[in-house]
Amino acid sequence: MSAAGGSVFGGKTFCVIPAYNEAANIAMVISQVKPLVDQVVVVDDGSADRTYELAKASGAAALRHLINRGQGAALRTGTAYCLNQGAEIIVHFDADGQFLAQDIKKILAPLLTGDAAAVFGSRFLSEGGPAMPWLKKYLIMPLARAANKIFFNVDLTDPQSGFRAMTAQAAETISWRQDRMAHCSEIMFAVKKNDLKTKEVPIQVVYRSFGLNLLDGFKILKDLFIALMSS
Repeated sequence: MSAAGGSVFGGKTFCVIPAYNEAANIAMVISQVKPLVDQVVVVDDGSADRTYELAKASGAAALRHLINRGQGAALRTGTAYCLNQGAEIIVHFDADGQFLAQDIKKILAPLLTGDAAAVFGSRFLSEGGPAMPWLKKYLIMPLARAANKIFFNVDLTDPQSGFRAMTAQAAETISWRQDRMAHCSEIMFAVKKNDLKTKEVPIQVVYRSFGLNLLDGFKILKDLFIALMSS
């Protein structure tokens, strides 16, 4: 544990938070995450509000995209920064306050015991599953899981989880090119392709909005197929 508080598990743990127009939430999210890691890194993805200034004022290392490039691009920027700063473990966490900071402990545990090189949070492993709209829970997500399994040989319960962690070695090994929401599946595919040991752990999500609709799901699949064919 560092003198400033640091990771509850020891080691050098960084948390990357991509943020776009999250001035209403970013200070609260940083305050919840900061006691559990050694460094919080916020990537302001071209926000039009005070996200960047509030992140700096809250004690995070704040990076900035001049234009909105997408969550996948912001995570690439933040992950590269963490590796350059000597991170041993990198956590990806959302800025909207829907994830629970205490679940970081669950995400980190398999990495610190050596049982995994990459850990994915799953809303579907929690008791009762996620409280999301019927269409998303029983149509979009099962279709996405099936597509991941059939076309990418990825057999994970949550095909679009943005809550994950990996060792520095895993982060240096994998790469993703999708700037927008397809990056979630692409990261899973990269982990599988590089034969990295993977675990899923249950997480809880407090929904303020429900994100993807059916058209978004099809766009993600289209982007993934294009990326796979060009790789």
